[in-house]
Amino acid sequence: MIIALDQAIPYWDEAFSQLGEIRLFPGRDVKAGHIRDADALIVRSVTPIQAPLLDQSSVKFVAAASAGIDHIDQAYLKKCGIVFGYAAGCNANAVSEYIVAALHSIAARREWELKDKSLAIIGVGNVGSRVLQKARALGMEVLLCDPPLRDLTGETRYQPFNEVLAADIISFHVPLTREGLYPTWHMVDRAMLDRLSPTQVLINSSRGPVVDNCELKRALQGRKVAGAVLDVWEEEPRVDYSLLALADIGTPHLAGTTLDGKIRATEMVRDEFCRFFGMKPSGTMDALYPSPRHISPDKTDPPQFAILSVLRQIFNLHRHDADLRATGSLPADQAAESFERLRTSAILRPEFTHFIVDLPEQYSDLAERFAGLGFKVIGSAHSDA
Repeated sequence: MIIALDQAIPYWDEAFSQLGEIRLFPGRDVKAGHIRDADALIVRSVTPIQAPLLDQSSVKFVAAASAGIDHIDQAYLKKCGIVFGYAAGCNANAVSEYIVAALHSIAARREWELKDKSLAIIGVGNVGSRVLQKARALGMEVLLCDPPLRDLTGETRYQPFNEVLAADIISFHVPLTREGLYPTWHMVDRAMLDRLSPTQVLINSSRGPVVDNCELKRALQGRKVAGAVLDVWEEEPRVDYSLLALADIGTPHLAGTTLDGKIRATEMVRDEFCRFFGMKPSGTMDALYPSPRHISPDKTDPPQFAILSVLRQIFNLHRHDADLRATGSLPADQAAESFERLRTSAILRPEFTHFIVDLPEQYSDLAERFAGLGFKVIGSAHSDA
């Protein structure tokens, strides 16, 4: 059994080393020769799975250790009888936590109270539904837009796209599609941006081409919108640094990069692999998770900043932003390599559930908010169940 596997997939050794002969390859530079005699191919979202790669190979099973599948030619795999699996929802909570950090950074910069602001969630699937839960825990007004889900369920809470565009913050959590009833490629285009106001902020942590980057740059330059948080880019790993310069926050596609998400993704594709080949998974990966860590908010006013102080101790968006901006002075090829390095070499942050927030009495009214975000909470105002 030969398993061709992207060398950047975390914990591949723990998951797959006992299941066959491992053949590692660089995800952005895989060649047909790497996999010609392999039985299984395990990739990340950076590897397009198409005919030129798999023609003449012995691959019977392909899996993506990622939540997105826009890089997979599923019609081709089906035609060839190659079974496909992926890690649906593996990083959904991770991305929702990134959005929480972004919301608090935006609010601090603009001196906003999040409970007084509205958030439009475009795409209410694995990620968007978790963003919804956390935004409600913060007391925000939330508007939902998901046309396919509205068609499926008939629920009127999913509003048309044009009807949610008045929200203070608009966050995108959609797959990248070019066809069908509701294509998402360049859904943020000139016409959409021209409908916005200079007080609104956009967040994109889905796929880069969901937003027409040139049109967003034009809108930011013309102050047609107030700001943007971008974790994904249209030509990544090549970043438009003139757009980055205009963004509130820019990060190298790491919203979903948590310890939990990576373990979960690798474990999910391993289990898919084992089901297909009739093998037994070699144990659990529970030992990879950290022990609970106590954390306390800084003494600050207003109380909302206490949440920001906890978030920054766990996941400092501004450090990742600064690291990405620092690559802008490099030649284009080196900058692209640095983007990939920043993305794949980032320290994997544990998700909120691994942290116990020690709340002093002065922040007793924040206990429910912290718990709603996924933290365990203790202190004079709250006891951990």
